[in-house]
Amino acid sequence: MQSAADFIADTYALGTGPWTMTPVTRGALGQIWKLSGKLSGNGTGSSWAVKELLFGCDEGQVGREAALRNDAEQLGISSPRLMPTRDGAHVSRLTPSLGGSYVKLYDWVDGTAADPSEPELLRWCGRTLAMLHRAGADADAGAPSAWYEQCPQEADWEKLHKETQRAGMPWADALGRFIATSARELARYVTPSAPDDLVTSHLDMQPQNVLVGPGGPVLLDWDNAGVISAERELARAVYVWAGGNDFHADSARRLVRAYRDAGGPGVLKSLDSFSMLFATALNFVHVQAECAVDPAVTAEQREFASGRVVASLRTLPDLAAVSRLVDALGAERRS
Repeated sequence: MQSAADFIADTYALGTGPWTMTPVTRGALGQIWKLSGKLSGNGTGSSWAVKELLFGCDEGQVGREAALRNDAEQLGISSPRLMPTRDGAHVSRLTPSLGGSYVKLYDWVDGTAADPSEPELLRWCGRTLAMLHRAGADADAGAPSAWYEQCPQEADWEKLHKETQRAGMPWADALGRFIATSARELARYVTPSAPDDLVTSHLDMQPQNVLVGPGGPVLLDWDNAGVISAERELARAVYVWAGGNDFHADSARRLVRAYRDAGGPGVLKSLDSFSMLFATALNFVHVQAECAVDPAVTAEQREFASGRVVASLRTLPDLAAVSRLVDALGAERRS
């Protein structure tokens, strides 16, 4: 019987192989595999990154990902190619006998994990975000997804909390405390964006999505590409690159200064600038907790989601810490 590796190699016209796939890492929405083999002809080795999408696929979103990634390449932003199939599609689907998952194929990138404390990487992040925002400022692509503009309401949280209690989740009490405190505090700052600040951008600019190769930083994971507030994407990037709740003020200032010097349009003004950060954090906990008690998904998926809930509850943005970050950036805004 044909293996998934052989099926993918044939779908993308990679050659006769032999091909093997080994698991690399698992994310919230997909599994990354390394597809390795030998090309026909001269027999040189070849490796590719396969992203297996575990919860279905929005083919329109894949098209937006491919378009933005290609535009970014013209700006000099290095990223893995999203490879087309024999038929020119940027996503394919395994046969039912192989599991039926949607998959995407990318260049394999060798490199080291990005160190967010490295000054030049912080400057790279600021410049890169500015380039994306300037290039995407003229695009009339509609409104941001609700994932970045809205968050669960109290009734949604209460319903979910009861479900986790009935399921006997060991973190149900911790979730309840979060719902009664931080969830309410953060939700007050989740609001719709102003229409004059919207750009098309990456939407997941964090150190985990950057590898440093021989030619410099490479930006990965363009799956979320779409419309967003420039100010709010900048705010989220500053928070995660500067160290989260235990941020380094100098790192935050360095990133913002590089963004501003490269002509980025976003300006951080107040806690309201961090609406995207708060919305995505709240939505992520809610979605993962739902998945953890969902009988329709696999036991492996429920276990993974449960672990993400525990980790997220420990690292959620702290309103007091973000307030201090806003204060620390005050001089940068005025300069």
